[in-house]
Amino acid sequence: MIVFIDMDEVIADTYGAHIEIYNKDFNNQLTVAMCEGSEVWQNVPVERQASVRKHATLRGFFRNLKPIANSQRVLKELSEKHEVYIASAAMQFPNSLEEKSDWLDEHFPFIPWQNRILCGHKHILSGDLLIDDRSYNLEHFDGRTLLFTSPHNVNTQGFERVDSWDQVAEKLL
Repeated sequence: MIVFIDMDEVIADTYGAHIEIYNKDFNNQLTVAMCEGSEVWQNVPVERQASVRKHATLRGFFRNLKPIANSQRVLKELSEKHEVYIASAAMQFPNSLEEKSDWLDEHFPFIPWQNRILCGHKHILSGDLLIDDRSYNLEHFDGRTLLFTSPHNVNTQGFERVDSWDQVAEKLL
């Protein structure tokens, strides 16, 4: 199979990073549970929303993300059975191109640079499976799709869903 895997909120914890930075910057106690069903920036006072939305433009934001639990192990096993590509919409944030590549080198060295697609729209991808946290990326994909659960998409319906990398392993390995 040709498998495309998104980065942010699928293998890299951007949601948690937004909360961590917000809490540090504003000496706050925002939690994931407080934000479920929406974006982090939507759960802070209006006058602080722009600050949260700018996190992804900060140098180092994408380089310092934590891997999603068990993503490294399962992706390694998947890459041994299937043709695995990382497909990330990196063009929106120019700093993210280099940072995402460096992050993948560190955390997913078994995914070679040739299997990394840093793109804009994902509807151009052609393969067997796309795992993503954004339903709009899944809507126009011609193959099988898996919606990877993230706090922002807990209320999204209409897609086959996986809540963890262990569930991905159960379905694909």
